[in-house]
Amino acid sequence: MESLRIFFATPAVRRIVVLLLLVGLLYSLRHMLNLILLLFLVTYVMNRLQGLVTRWINRAVPVHPIVVAVLLYVLLLSGLAWGISNYVPQLVTQGRDMINTIIRFLNSTEGNDISKRLSEELEKIDYKTYVDQAFLYLGKIGKMLELVLIVILLSFFFLLQKAKIRAFTQKFQKSKIGWVYDEIAYFSERFVSSFGKVIEVQLVIALFNTVFTMLGLWIMGYPYLFALTIIVFLLSLVPVAGVIISFVPISIIGYQAGGITLVFWVIVMILLIHALEAYVLNPRLMASKTKLPMFYTFVILVFSQHYFGIWGLIIGIPVFMFVLDILHVPLGEEKNKEA
Repeated sequence: MESLRIFFATPAVRRIVVLLLLVGLLYSLRHMLNLILLLFLVTYVMNRLQGLVTRWINRAVPVHPIVVAVLLYVLLLSGLAWGISNYVPQLVTQGRDMINTIIRFLNSTEGNDISKRLSEELEKIDYKTYVDQAFLYLGKIGKMLELVLIVILLSFFFLLQKAKIRAFTQKFQKSKIGWVYDEIAYFSERFVSSFGKVIEVQLVIALFNTVFTMLGLWIMGYPYLFALTIIVFLLSLVPVAGVIISFVPISIIGYQAGGITLVFWVIVMILLIHALEAYVLNPRLMASKTKLPMFYTFVILVFSQHYFGIWGLIIGIPVFMFVLDILHVPLGEEKNKEA
C-alpha cells in the first residue's frame, strides 16, 4: 500500500491519471460534444474580442470590460436575429435547390463523360450519405438555433462573472483535491494556448477564404451564393481537405452554369486565393510554426472524422497540436534547424 501511495504521489503519474480522467469524462459526454465545443469556441472568440475592443477603446476613453461584453453580445444577437429573419429561409431554399441540382447532374451521366467520371469517383466515397446528412441538417435548423442561443447565453454569463468564476475555482486549490486542481489548471492553460490559438488561426483563414471566394463567385455570376458561403466557410475550417471538398459543389455548379471555361476560371481564382493565404496571411498569423506535413494532416483528419464525425474534421488538428504541446514536441522551424 505504501508503495502504491508513493507511486501515485509521483507528479508524472498524477498528470497522466488526470489526463485519462479528463479523456474519459469527455468520452462519456460525447453526446454533448456540439454544446461543449461550441461553448468553448464562442467563449474563446468573444473573450478575445472583449480584450481587443477594451484595449482599443481605452486609448481614447476609459471603459469597463463588462460594458464592452454587453455591447458585443447585443451586436451578436442583433446580427443573429437580422440574419435569421432575412436570410435563413433563403438559405434553406438555396441549399435544397443546390443539393437537388448536384444530384440531378450526377444522375444524368448518359452522353456526358465528365459527369459520369465524377459520379463514379464520388460513389467511391459514398457521397449520398453526406447528401442525406446535409438534408438532415437543413431540417434541424430550429434545433441548431436553440443550441446556439444556449451557448451564447452561457458564454455571456461566463464573461460577465469571469473574475468571480476564477476566484471561486481557485478555492479548490486549497482543498483535499488540490493536486487535481493543479493538473487540470495546467492542462487548461496548455489547451487554451495551443488548441485555442490554432482554432483562432483557422477561423481567420476561413473568413479570408470565404470573403474572397464569394467575391469571385459573385463576379462570375454564380447562383446559390448564400448556400455556397456557408459551405465554403465551414469547409475552410478543415485544413487542406476542406479546399478539395468545397471545390466539388463549386465546380459542378460552375460546369452547369458556364461549362468547362467557367470551371477553369474558378480553378484560377482558388489557386490565387490560396497563394495569397500561403504567402501573405499564414506568415502574419505565424501559422507556419504549427504547420504539419500533409501526410500527418490527412491521417489525423481520417481518424478524427471516424471518432468525432464532422466535428473531428475541424478539431482534429488543434487537438493534435495540444497533444504535441503537452508532450513538449518542438514545432517551430527555428527549433527544427537547431536540432
